[in-house]
Amino acid sequence: MMILRPIQQNDYAALLKIAHESGHGFTSLPLNEELLQKKIDHSVSSFAKQTSQPGDEGYLFVLEDTETGEVVGTSAIEAAVGLDDAFYHYHLSKVIHSSRTLDVYKAVDILTLCNDYTGATELCTLFLKDGYRKNCNGKLLSKARFMFIKQHEQRFAQTVIAEMRGVSDENGSSPFWQWLEEHFFSMDFPTADYLTGIGQKVFIAELMPKYPIYVNLLSKDAQAVIGKVHDNTRPAIELLKNEGFTFNGYVDIFDAGPTVEAKVDNIATIRNAKDFKVEIGEASGDTMVLLANGKLEAYRATVAALSFDERASSLILSQEIADALQLQSGDTVSATPV
Repeated sequence: MMILRPIQQNDYAALLKIAHESGHGFTSLPLNEELLQKKIDHSVSSFAKQTSQPGDEGYLFVLEDTETGEVVGTSAIEAAVGLDDAFYHYHLSKVIHSSRTLDVYKAVDILTLCNDYTGATELCTLFLKDGYRKNCNGKLLSKARFMFIKQHEQRFAQTVIAEMRGVSDENGSSPFWQWLEEHFFSMDFPTADYLTGIGQKVFIAELMPKYPIYVNLLSKDAQAVIGKVHDNTRPAIELLKNEGFTFNGYVDIFDAGPTVEAKVDNIATIRNAKDFKVEIGEASGDTMVLLANGKLEAYRATVAALSFDERASSLILSQEIADALQLQSGDTVSATPV
């Protein structure tokens, strides 16, 4: 059985392994042992913190295969970005160059550096090991975060965003960054990405062009990847689109990958999930159902095949599933079909 739970201190070795496997462009898990330990510490304290509004909390989850005890994936939520460090994006928009006298009218795309998502809740750090990219594992890793937001809504902002990994090759080379590097930086993409991941963002403000960039002045290769995702990220962005997330022209300042956004009340999993009374018994059925307890530090979520009726007031779980979710008969479980 696959169980999603908050990360614990003894998951450090597993998180380090995931950081190794995730490769270039995975900014939120830089290969830095001290920083990874700080991320775990911060997550543990965030789950333990009592708060009624979003702040600097970061909630890091891991996906565990209960049969082997192996941690096979991770995902996270940042409660509110940009409150301590500036949170940068480029916004893709248009300007019009026109002259009635010359009978000229031309729409031109521009990229403007901005901090428009300051205070938004961010979905981040989603990674699943190769051998486990099957069944409903990816959906559990992603969607269980929405259940957590639903159950603890006061901890999060009304706008939820996700930065999607942009186009780069196996060596970590980004066509978009190559143009920026040539004209504004003397630093390769993996180095810039790593520095951002470990929190050293001051160079962005110091070296990034302050004025809008005309897209048609970029190299053809750079233009071609604006708003495009890495091949490995396609399943993740499709899942988010199905949840109601949209692309509104904001892209990453390094690889130009898209940032998608949604209002909490418009996210399908949050909107469709319902609470049921737990009954312990013979669980059977062919509907794949996302299940989550309503706890905080002891949060647990899984996907199971059940007989599911959203009009019912109770849901029958096997003893194994109930134990995995740390639930007893009469407790409440949140559920929605995957």
